[in-house]
Amino acid sequence: MLESAAALVEEHAALEASMADPAVAGDPDRIRETNKRYAALAPTVTAYHAWRTAVGDLGAARELAAEDPAFAEEIPALQEAATAAEDRLRRLLIPRDPDDDRDVILEVKAGEGGEESALFAGDLLRMYLRYAERRGWRTEVIDATESDLGGYKDVQVAVKARGSSAPGEAPWARLKYEGGVHRVQRVPITESQGRIHTSAAGVWVMPEAEEVEVTIDPNDLRIDVFRSSGPGGQSVNTTDSAVRITHLPTGTVVSCQNEKSQLQNREAAMRVLRARLHQMAMDEAHAAADAARASQVRTVDRSERIRTYNFPENRVSDHRTGYKAYNLDIVLGGDLDPIVESAITADEAARLAVLGS
Repeated sequence: MLESAAALVEEHAALEASMADPAVAGDPDRIRETNKRYAALAPTVTAYHAWRTAVGDLGAARELAAEDPAFAEEIPALQEAATAAEDRLRRLLIPRDPDDDRDVILEVKAGEGGEESALFAGDLLRMYLRYAERRGWRTEVIDATESDLGGYKDVQVAVKARGSSAPGEAPWARLKYEGGVHRVQRVPITESQGRIHTSAAGVWVMPEAEEVEVTIDPNDLRIDVFRSSGPGGQSVNTTDSAVRITHLPTGTVVSCQNEKSQLQNREAAMRVLRARLHQMAMDEAHAAADAARASQVRTVDRSERIRTYNFPENRVSDHRTGYKAYNLDIVLGGDLDPIVESAITADEAARLAVLGS
């Protein structure tokens, strides 16, 4: 596995040389792709050189120790440094998710628990918006259906990075582990006896796809328009501005009513539809590679319970990684990085196990 790093180092050097080629520098598309690949390989190249240096230092210390026992004292520290350098290189050589540099469309949908579930969906939305703010990302609510008490029956939000992201730092690379069922245990505001209830909300995270990446035949679409409505069915628009798009080959249905213009709602619905169709294609690819799929922590299957938020104990638990902390209030305030890192670590460990088998 480590030997493959040498080929990446050679590719990195070749890319650096090609950037001086006028034919490449004068082509905006080629230079953009070249710079992107060059930047993506840089951490691996740095780690490779650090590993080679650490191994060389360890080898030199062992040779010197054979002549002078005093040098043997340095060997344990050098061995530890070489092992750490090798571990970092191995992790960087894990095949990357091709969508890791993408922005996302995140959907939160109320599930079991009625009005309490809708309120919890609102809590999750605020958590993700605050997390995005912490990381310097931009957010845009694409569509939302509010409940009577101020929660959300369904809400879709686009999360976008500002400029280029470092490897592993783009919205999809961080948020893809959030897909699944999120369960809450607390006393609802509608509960008069003070009893703890359990309800759930579903989260679906999709990498946002460009129009040129997903081909949609207009003849495959059925587009219906209707009047948008607010909580309890109250009309919030007197014209048929809301749009429902059905992709006939897959049966995928997307509705948007957030904007006052039918054209704006149609464009928003098409963004969500492209993301869903792209995600379906990715899911099919993962299903075709059983070993790779088995190694992944993330899921977009809402039937899988991934996390529990226990208000009485101020506890949050991730059921995939075993992560547990008693700072639920801080997590809901947008401090998601420790949970995300636990998922990334577990995913990397599983992928390494597959590669090493």
